[in-house]
Amino acid sequence: MRKITLFVAAFVLLMACGRPTDPLPRKAASPELEAAFASYLQAVADSSEDLHSVMVLQHGAVLAEKQIAPDTAHIMNSVSKTFTATAVGFAITEGLLKLEDKIVDLFLESVPEQPQEYLADITIRNLLTMNSGHGKDPTYVTRVQDCDWIQAFMEWPIEYEPGTCYCYNSLGTYLLSAAVQKVTGQKVVDYLDTRLWQPLGIAKPFWQESPAGINTGGWGLYLHTEDLARMGLCLLNGGQFRGKQVIPAEWVAEMSRCQVPSVSAGINERQLHAMLEDESSPVRSYFDPAENDWVQGYGYQMWRCRFNAFRADGANGQYIIVIPEKDAVVVTTAHIPNMRQEIQLIWDHLLPAL
Repeated sequence: MRKITLFVAAFVLLMACGRPTDPLPRKAASPELEAAFASYLQAVADSSEDLHSVMVLQHGAVLAEKQIAPDTAHIMNSVSKTFTATAVGFAITEGLLKLEDKIVDLFLESVPEQPQEYLADITIRNLLTMNSGHGKDPTYVTRVQDCDWIQAFMEWPIEYEPGTCYCYNSLGTYLLSAAVQKVTGQKVVDYLDTRLWQPLGIAKPFWQESPAGINTGGWGLYLHTEDLARMGLCLLNGGQFRGKQVIPAEWVAEMSRCQVPSVSAGINERQLHAMLEDESSPVRSYFDPAENDWVQGYGYQMWRCRFNAFRADGANGQYIIVIPEKDAVVVTTAHIPNMRQEIQLIWDHLLPAL
């Protein structure tokens, strides 16, 4: 019991610490943005959204912010994926991985005795773009079975040729984390320490692990609001932060551009096309590209948005939204299941004032 108590106390301390000693610069918002920010917060309240924090940055400075919940390290959910992809980019730049590396070669020990068709074709690029060939996200199996997560991924039915069908796949991101650990000998959270956390002024964060001792990759990272802002500024500036190149510019460009078509988690690209063929289907308006930020395309573990923006996106409302045409970043932490409504309020109230 004493060990458990000490672990809990240490975890709570970790969650409360890690704030940068050199905060980002703050500047006064324009009257227009100040009014827009107040209008946005009122709309959040009117919508009963459980927003925990929001920060608006433009031209390198914080112009508006609100910390509603205590400023402890917040669960990132799938925003974690963007940081895993960043680690993959470093490993590729250092010659330790290649986009066309096959997962069966990287994880030979986990290949089933009778591998299914297409398994041998899955590459690092396919994992980055959610195009492994699965028709359904296999991640759930890790929550109900005590299993080898890598082997579970390999045994999940592969319905399509890799590279031909987008299907949101968090377990695929776990394989990316495992690949980085395999070729570097370090967990992703440690590998990023001197390459990302320190250059951005972020204290090394907590990241959940699998039973095999591998960072979960697709989820489980904890960061502060300002940590998200620092990453957002770095992405906005092509991988630079405070005048220094932190992430290779070419990798940021590849992460953030449209690599493949995309569709909301829970269905795959083929299913969407089938639904849209029915002209009477009610989903046609829901998936209208003019209104839906989940059908703008997918990069390397990042989503494209409307308004030529791109984002890191985590369940229940964790966002790093990068808006290059406005030289702006908006970050949020929250517990908001209706993420479409959450981002719409940002577009409606904040975007016009930037």
